[in-house]
Amino acid sequence: MTTTTASARPGERTVGKSSPGAARGPRRRTGRIRRIGLPYLLLLPALVLELLVHLVPMVIGIAMSFKELTQFYIRDWSLAPWTGVDNYRLSVDFDAPVGRALLDSFLVTCGFTVLSVGLCWFIGTAAAICMQDAFRGRGLLRALFLVPYALPVYAAVITWAFMFQHDNGLVNHVLHDQLGLTDQPSFWLIGDNSFIALLVVSVWKGWPFAFLIVMAGLQNIPKDLYEAAALDGAGVWQQIRRITLPSLRPVNQVLVLVLFLWTFNDFNTPYVLFGKAAPAAADLISIHIYQSSFVTWNFGTGSAMSVLLLLFLLVVTGVYLLLTSRGRRSPHA
Repeated sequence: MTTTTASARPGERTVGKSSPGAARGPRRRTGRIRRIGLPYLLLLPALVLELLVHLVPMVIGIAMSFKELTQFYIRDWSLAPWTGVDNYRLSVDFDAPVGRALLDSFLVTCGFTVLSVGLCWFIGTAAAICMQDAFRGRGLLRALFLVPYALPVYAAVITWAFMFQHDNGLVNHVLHDQLGLTDQPSFWLIGDNSFIALLVVSVWKGWPFAFLIVMAGLQNIPKDLYEAAALDGAGVWQQIRRITLPSLRPVNQVLVLVLFLWTFNDFNTPYVLFGKAAPAAADLISIHIYQSSFVTWNFGTGSAMSVLLLLFLLVVTGVYLLLTSRGRRSPHA
């Protein structure tokens, strides 16, 4: 197919051929745009749900923290008086009753989180290492170890609440009646022992997750390393110290962060175990904020406490990720 242009000189013909690539060019660009936009299109429902479920309530909660929102303004919280940062001042005033109670709850939560995360990691790692080598019945034991993680949280905690009963609980029956380890039946759901009860329940339902993650990480360690170490005379503890734990460092970094966030924000366990009013020894900050908001009906102060908790977790998470990323960075980076 030939075409003659009007601007050609007399006696000359300009011959042009329609190239197939010229027609395919727009099609290729359209296909490229579709391929690039497809992932965003698939992510759009999740982004919309994230916006509705998390971001919008978060913005509303931040706005509520600057208002004197009490039970008198529940019907229309937008009419509540604007107080500025007074709720934040009240929350961090540790000489006042509200701030002192929040500080005590924060310290209890920190101690509880450190013990729970440490015990969950230790028990889960030890169980995963013991289950590393094949033996008869290993599959059954693995399944049994995952039962606490598979059970619904409410069903598991309610069962523990019955076991911790003073008069007819299984714990007192074993410790006092059967073994004689205590002089009299103990109160586990009130007083100082409530911290131990909360810690036991948290570790019981949390260590199978650590076991599952560490067990998956152990599958990536070559068996040749253990065989070479055994030929060099390394014992079991030396192999764990020199091979297993260093190889599990990336897995443990993520595992510890997830356990920390889950444990520090845990609300279901103390709420189901103790109810709306947790004992002072087990007053986690999550249940404390709930009491400040929905028991005393001071939503402004409770929202300010929630924002402070969010900022604390963001700072701790950022510092932790910064330190761990520096540890993973190569010397030549």
